[in-house]
Amino acid sequence: MKIVSFGDVHMATGNLARMGEVLRDTDLVIVSGDLTNFGGAEDARLVIDAVRAACPSVLALSGNLDQREVMPFLEEQGVALHGKGMVIGGIAIFGCGGSNITPFKTPTELSEDEIYQTLRAGYEPVRDHRPLLMICHTPPYETRCDRILSGRPVGSTGARRFIEEVAPEVCISGHIHESAGVDRIGATTVLNAGPFKDGGYIVVEGGPERLAARLEHL
Repeated sequence: MKIVSFGDVHMATGNLARMGEVLRDTDLVIVSGDLTNFGGAEDARLVIDAVRAACPSVLALSGNLDQREVMPFLEEQGVALHGKGMVIGGIAIFGCGGSNITPFKTPTELSEDEIYQTLRAGYEPVRDHRPLLMICHTPPYETRCDRILSGRPVGSTGARRFIEEVAPEVCISGHIHESAGVDRIGATTVLNAGPFKDGGYIVVEGGPERLAARLEHL
């Protein structure tokens, strides 16, 4: 099973044309949030359609810069991952979109408890399966993946609490553009690819017995 994930697209889907070889044998693409720039369902549709043209099997989260209507739109499209869990190719996948509270009052922000409970809701249907692939638009608090330019961590304490309790094998995040990188919380590998327009993406490979993830760049 090969999964490719990227996020913080912000309508900039041009790099999909450069990913032909990468996506040739990809089983699933996961968009990890911020499809648009403060856009709604119609903007999100443009992004989802472009991704589907490159790989028909898609899952997606909305990010904090997507309007609230993007969540039900993704549900209608059958690609929603927010608060949901499913097993695909032997890998248990679940997720949480939006972000923790920011100073900027962006469209889709959640309290730390809402983030934690959404992850719990997604985890519940797959709790008896391993390996676990967690997709959370906001990175967990205090890693190499959640630091703004000043170096201050601004990630989610709710996401970190969940990881410390459940220990998914892999957590894919985004949201903090300047904090692309890889880190670990205990047994969990945490990755942030940075914005898709800058060429970052993540490759996850595995099945029922193993799961490995790596950061790649176009």
